[in-house]
Amino acid sequence: MLGKHLLSAADLTRDQALLILDTTSELAAVTDRSVKKLPTLRGRTVVNLFFEDSTRTRLSFELAAKRLSADVITFSAKGSSVSKGESLKDTALTLEAMGADAVIIRHGASGAPERLATAGWIDGAVLNAGDGTHEHPTQALLDAYTLRRHTRDGQGDLSGVRVVIVGDVLHSRVARSNVLLLQTLGADVTLVAPPTLLPVGVENWPCKVSYHLDDVLPDADAVMMLRVQAERMAGAYFPSTLEYSRMYGLDARRMALMSPDAIVMHPGPMNRGLEISADVADADRAVVVEQVANGVNVRMACLYLLLGGASSEGDGSQ
Repeated sequence: MLGKHLLSAADLTRDQALLILDTTSELAAVTDRSVKKLPTLRGRTVVNLFFEDSTRTRLSFELAAKRLSADVITFSAKGSSVSKGESLKDTALTLEAMGADAVIIRHGASGAPERLATAGWIDGAVLNAGDGTHEHPTQALLDAYTLRRHTRDGQGDLSGVRVVIVGDVLHSRVARSNVLLLQTLGADVTLVAPPTLLPVGVENWPCKVSYHLDDVLPDADAVMMLRVQAERMAGAYFPSTLEYSRMYGLDARRMALMSPDAIVMHPGPMNRGLEISADVADADRAVVVEQVANGVNVRMACLYLLLGGASSEGDGSQ
């Protein structure tokens, strides 16, 4: 069973993570049908509360809720009362008055989803769709699901799977959530980045750290490239984009160092020519588009378990 909210990958036990992944596998079969809807969340209201721009995550959650027959409200901060100065509390109270059963929140401030979940402003479930540079748990879940499909035939945990995460770790909520979840599932994770793009305290994360990409590629089962988040960079974190690409970009030469069975991942959107070359992004072993498709099914599983499935049976955690 899951708790009432999904705020952090660190909150998930191994059994809870496997429950989500196994439920995703069952729900994925629905997407192969001509009629893709299930009646599971009929009568429930799911709100997408996005204070930051997003395409993949917002559309993915929206489609997931609709496939479960929920009523979906998408709330963008731009052009709304938030842009006129309304606080998170007043926005939350408005959503509560409208009867929101779940609020999916994406916010530029780290900790905003937890504040929403614990302040008592709403009674519904809160799902973190990305907060600041903190976490993005459903992205980590869809990445784990993708990894399991390619390395474990879709079964069990990820014990012994070797994952290399490369790039702008400092500004990446995806990297933090992935390290936490993949470690819970038994994977061996190595971060690769220049020292300037590693967060303070990374030595305490449950992973290895390397500054040399070529050294770790041959043993990897999967290489996950991170987007260079220039919009979050106030200073110079590397000499030039050309230098960064030369040292930490994944191109055809570096892909040739990888095992023939190893896959290339990216949370998107990609900076082609910077952290990943166009030929690698379009290669057969790149599973970026598959990650997007898996994201819908993973988010269906999270909504199902939080609002309509096993987590709501007998424990009152709706």
